[in-house]
Amino acid sequence: MGGSVPADDQEVLERIFLRVEELKGQVVAAQPLPGGLTNRNYRVDTRDGSFVVRVSPRPAGGLPIDRDHEHRNSVIAASTGVGAPVVAYLPDELAMVIGFIDGVTFTDASFADDRHVERVAVACRRLHDGPRFVNDFDMFDVQASYLDLVRRHGYRLPADYCDHLDAVARIRGALTRRFEGVVACHNDLLAGNFIDDGRDVRIIDYEYAGNNDPCFELGNIWSECHLTLEQLSGLVTAYYGRHRVSRLARARLLGLMSQYGWTLWASIQEATSHIEFDYWEWGMEKYERAVATFRGPDLDGLIEQAQEDD
Repeated sequence: MGGSVPADDQEVLERIFLRVEELKGQVVAAQPLPGGLTNRNYRVDTRDGSFVVRVSPRPAGGLPIDRDHEHRNSVIAASTGVGAPVVAYLPDELAMVIGFIDGVTFTDASFADDRHVERVAVACRRLHDGPRFVNDFDMFDVQASYLDLVRRHGYRLPADYCDHLDAVARIRGALTRRFEGVVACHNDLLAGNFIDDGRDVRIIDYEYAGNNDPCFELGNIWSECHLTLEQLSGLVTAYYGRHRVSRLARARLLGLMSQYGWTLWASIQEATSHIEFDYWEWGMEKYERAVATFRGPDLDGLIEQAQEDD
């Protein structure tokens, strides 16, 4: 495998290679793939093709991640043609083998091309129109559970974090109106989870997948990929086929909740993860943007718009 694979993972990978029929006696090379703040991912080349081996930590820091759900949802996503094919799942190794998608991985800069914004909307719609996932995901519930975890363990927390809980309650109440149901959502669409295979935009990494409000997906893309408000408007319009004021406001409010909730994810990871990464800086960037909206002039208007009928 070469020196590029950390020693801790070499034994794990060798065991996987022996157990997965597509890899047994076929591996030519293995190398780490960039990205991934929870898992370690390897591209494995064989005589017949290429695969990705995802190895999850044991445990996943302090995060309650259900790997069985991740596997089953990955299979569902693959059935829509949006996700990569799932080759094998080895729960005792906390590992999954998927097909390698040969293409161009998106960056935030990719969204400067309006055509990519529209293509991402098409990919999301294709995923959302497919079968439901095996579990639900609601950032209001996730944020509350993360906050409880952070408080119980005394993890680091922005000093004024809880000042915004009343606003969160207002937002949650407002979003019960004009609710159009949940669909199979990815819920963690940073740019690196989009791959252009030359024909379609594909979506990888279903660690946080679950049935959710589609506007969370769109708002989360806006947040994670650092889209402008104009780009978000284009994404929402492309997704729904027309401009919808209430859906745009809903996406912005759920994008705000994405920032507020993932701030706590960063706090938990900073305290528990063995991966070398500045989780706190990553989380504070999100938190500062969330605070700007909580304290800014647009919040009341967004709450009103999200309840309008359009």
